[in-house]
Amino acid sequence: MNGTYLGFDFGEVRIGVAVGERLVALAHPLETLATPNNDERFARIATLLHDWQPEGLVVGLPTHADGTPHEMTRLARRFAQRLHGRFGLPVFLVDERHTSLVAEEMLREAGLRGRRQKPALDQIAAQLILQTYFDGGGEALDVKGGGEERE
Repeated sequence: MNGTYLGFDFGEVRIGVAVGERLVALAHPLETLATPNNDERFARIATLLHDWQPEGLVVGLPTHADGTPHEMTRLARRFAQRLHGRFGLPVFLVDERHTSLVAEEMLREAGLRGRRQKPALDQIAAQLILQTYFDGGGEALDVKGGGEERE
């Protein structure tokens, strides 16, 4: 399905958000939601959904390097299920191993280091997650049934 998609790099304190068009298969960093308060997070996400009118949502699924799940895997999956439950859009999970490391390297190459990276890091990671989905990389899973589903 062509159209706009939003990508999310979920964290307990910050959530990176990216936007992209499936037709041209290109993702861009959008913003970082820097609050641990769920009501504030979902209110901002609702505004983004209203503004961008996406066809679907993509959430990065963190795992250990060997692919085994950990606590953040469970929390990211729960976040994805909440997105689907609240907004009724298709939500896909994409393997996000190493996206933060790649995002840090990209920012270093752009001349941003240390604390100066923080404001952009999560949204760059979200961009990489969404781009992975557009490129057909990783496994995209439909959170409703848990089975593989690509369009």
